[in-house]
Amino acid sequence: MSVSRPTPTLRFGVGMLLLTPVLLHAQGGRGGPPAVVQEDRPVLARFDRDRNGVLVRAERDSARVWLATQPAERGPGGFGGGRGGASAPVTPGPRVAPADVPHYPTGGFYDPSILRTLFVTFEQNDWEQELAAFRRTDVDVPATLLVDGTTYRDVGVRFRGNSSYSMVPEGRKRPLALSLDAVHEEQALRGYRSLNLLNAINDPTFVRTALYAHIANQYLPAPRVNFVRLVVNGESWGVYPNQQQYNKDFVRDFFPGGNGARWKVPGSPGARGGLEYIGDDIAAYRRHYEIKTKDDTAQWRALVTLTRVLNQTPADQLEAALAPLLNVDGVLRFLAVEMALVNSDGYWSRASDYSLYRDAQGVFHVIPHDMNEALGAGASGPGGRMGRGPGGGVGGPPPGAPPGGGPPMGGPPAGMMRGAGGPGGGAAATLDPLLGLDDATKPLRSKLLAVPALRARYLGYVREIADRWLDWNTLGPLVAQYQALIAEDVRTDGRKLAATDAFTSDVDALRAFATQRRAALLQATAPRD
Repeated sequence: MSVSRPTPTLRFGVGMLLLTPVLLHAQGGRGGPPAVVQEDRPVLARFDRDRNGVLVRAERDSARVWLATQPAERGPGGFGGGRGGASAPVTPGPRVAPADVPHYPTGGFYDPSILRTLFVTFEQNDWEQELAAFRRTDVDVPATLLVDGTTYRDVGVRFRGNSSYSMVPEGRKRPLALSLDAVHEEQALRGYRSLNLLNAINDPTFVRTALYAHIANQYLPAPRVNFVRLVVNGESWGVYPNQQQYNKDFVRDFFPGGNGARWKVPGSPGARGGLEYIGDDIAAYRRHYEIKTKDDTAQWRALVTLTRVLNQTPADQLEAALAPLLNVDGVLRFLAVEMALVNSDGYWSRASDYSLYRDAQGVFHVIPHDMNEALGAGASGPGGRMGRGPGGGVGGPPPGAPPGGGPPMGGPPAGMMRGAGGPGGGAAATLDPLLGLDDATKPLRSKLLAVPALRARYLGYVREIADRWLDWNTLGPLVAQYQALIAEDVRTDGRKLAATDAFTSDVDALRAFATQRRAALLQATAPRD
């Protein structure tokens, strides 16, 4: 059978090569560019002949025949493998059986010192083509999952990601999402119902996302990251960074007893999800913020109120006015982490790619989301990101550039496009921590950091992160620990996105970035006489 998500999920494309057919064009706010909202194509109801809520194999086969006649995403373009390249042909991984790997009945699921093996078994051999066929639909492909000797049935599997998927051809490592509760509502793996397996695109070291998560969690609630070995139908597909899903399980871990509202602010080069005040009409906010809990009008009105207070309160009154509405100190920590580590897919650069949580006391918290474009990822070597031209755009224009040329609609400010600079990160490593304070589209920066006391606190966090966590004496051992755990699997992985020698050689670029970034931030935040 096939499993489906009960309601279509609105998604904003990140660096999309070509939009899939089901599109809603929503105005991007006053004076802003249109935001393109992508909705999953409804397929389940059309082919669920027995009306049991799932598609058996024959129904899926019929659906695939129909989908093949429909317009679809353009195939991957410009695969370059990132630094080090992946010019070698794809080679299948070694065969692995459950008896071949250790079991870990104890230890936290996101313990980064444990490499668990996920055995995923599909009922068909063309599982990769089937996942591609049902991408951007309301149908997930069912599989059996075996972990640490325990079997989980009817797990929903789908390809995830935008450019991390579309830039990678069939047969190479693509990102995956696993939903353990797709059919069985209470089914969970060590307390977690959703897994996000990343493909380490633009990061031959495999460790940057885990490093970012480790550092971020020293300062605020952030998704945890560990490493897993994936075995599909008996073949090893190597190591994947596994990033915690922002859902009820996340809230349980970080906000015990919480029963609040969650939003995701999906990534888009033309996003207007930076908490601008765009009037009192809730419909305007629905175009930019995706509520993940009950669609409650009262929660939407609370979000509108937050944006109005944030944007319209004088600087000398702002901290007091926000105190009952926003965890201001948590926001300062969030801003400091993503700027110190240069998360080029972060709030500061795109006004998107983060999450919001409003707790039971009515206080909003800002949560990191997309963490794989940080610490100099893809910032050195020819072309920067995989197969991308100057400025980071696929085949040429910078992120967010409208068709036919013109200025970017979003993305990093001029002078800090992804892929800019030479070894060590170039412009990224010397990025001014007070960049963009006049950018009204990102009021968490432009409004909060206009308050002298808040700006000083923010710079204090930036300096602390630089001094402690960008010191290679601290960061280097973490890199070594993570890589020692996964090195053998990376060596035998014939589907990874970079050459094997780049796994170790790119550590030099990471070290150079950290060293340059630390020096730049310590100088920028040094006390002034």
